[in-house]
Amino acid sequence: MPTLPEGPPTPPVPLQALLAREELGLRLIAGPDEASLQWVHVTEMADPYPYLLGGELVLSAGVLLTDPATYVSRLVEAGAAALGFGLRPVHETVPPELVAACERLGLPLLEVPPGTTFAATGRAIWKLMADARHLELRRVTRAQQALATAAARPDPVPAVLHQLATHLEGRAALLTKAGAEVHATGPRQTPAVTAALLRLARVVAPLEPPQERRAPASATDTVDGVRLAAYALGGGQGLVLALATGARDPGAHTMTGMAVVLLSLLAAPHQGTGAADRSTALVRLLLGAGPEAVAPLLGDGGPWTVVHARRTGGAGTDPLHANALGSALASPLVDAGGPDGGPVRVLLTRPDRLAPQPGWTLGASAPTAPGDLTTADALAAHALTRAQATRAPLVRHRDEPGLAGLVPREAAEAHARALLAPLTDTLAETLRCWLSLHGNWDRTATALAVHRNTVRQRVARCAELLRADLDDMDVRTELWFALGQR
Repeated sequence: MPTLPEGPPTPPVPLQALLAREELGLRLIAGPDEASLQWVHVTEMADPYPYLLGGELVLSAGVLLTDPATYVSRLVEAGAAALGFGLRPVHETVPPELVAACERLGLPLLEVPPGTTFAATGRAIWKLMADARHLELRRVTRAQQALATAAARPDPVPAVLHQLATHLEGRAALLTKAGAEVHATGPRQTPAVTAALLRLARVVAPLEPPQERRAPASATDTVDGVRLAAYALGGGQGLVLALATGARDPGAHTMTGMAVVLLSLLAAPHQGTGAADRSTALVRLLLGAGPEAVAPLLGDGGPWTVVHARRTGGAGTDPLHANALGSALASPLVDAGGPDGGPVRVLLTRPDRLAPQPGWTLGASAPTAPGDLTTADALAAHALTRAQATRAPLVRHRDEPGLAGLVPREAAEAHARALLAPLTDTLAETLRCWLSLHGNWDRTATALAVHRNTVRQRVARCAELLRADLDDMDVRTELWFALGQR
């Protein structure tokens, strides 16, 4: 049998769809009714084998049919999908030998009635192909729109995986090069399928494509009737998109290709600043250089803003979410928070890009010089606490000096240390939060993630240690000033 070429740029037509066209009057008289028709070929040759590509519906009136058994075997050897035999003017009925040969070799045999021309049959097939192509394009377009919308959501990576799994009617997972699941969605597979998918992922994980190669490294397999595929994502993350689906068609391939591109972009660190400059800055810091010395490598030399962020509603955060937030804020300088559950921290050199982000609660410091980033970090943490308590998407620490600017900094800090000396860090932070929320117990408890009775006990302890009446506005004002200098 000759090597089958790639199919035409239209989906093949199921034989059953052609048989369902009542105006043609076609009747299946031998062989199975399951076949895919890729082309139509009309011929009256005794042996059309040399002129067939495979997948054809061969139409013939049997003008030169002398040996039905040999004729059918040659069609099967050439890869023909089905045979349509036209009645009249040569044959009044389909030869019984032809029916028997098709039944024996499993080649679908259609009886074409006298009133149906071969041209009409071919036109019907091309019409079915055009309709199928139109439906496929609509399906792919809907999937692409869904994937693009998912990529803009607060949880872009899980959302893209969910849409891909839904449209492919299977399971989609994002795996590390070691095989650990970062995100997964869709029905779970059997242990054999899961193990095979893991093997594919480990094969392609080290094969991240170079930038000049368009197609991602991939591998495929089929286990227990499930089609498996793994694609290495770009971006230097060592991540793999793993799929377990049913039959794959050109539309599914297009959807997967778009998902690979989106996931590669979402998983990749922001490249606004050169990786070499970031590496140089890190090395210099580790070797003792100060922030002022390395800051020019990481930005344009302007003031810096520290941003603290947590997912809205207490949702978990991982490096992919953190990188996505950094990209939205146009900064590659992101601290994902680590295993201790700390907030995501982002360093911005462009304060104009600071804006509320869907799915996030943000607290930001005022723009500051690199040498004051430690103070800015604390101010951003306080701003985040207030944002969570007030359910605001973004709270900025006010950078106006106000009354504090009238007092020398050294004197203000000395006064704050003396006044707040009896308080532990936990008590001081509780008092700061409580005062910032105008003494509201419930909001303070929410901001600190403790019970409201715990807040009451801590504030009472502060009043006891400070020997102060916290209901007195003058006392509150002095403490608020001191806590701002701490």
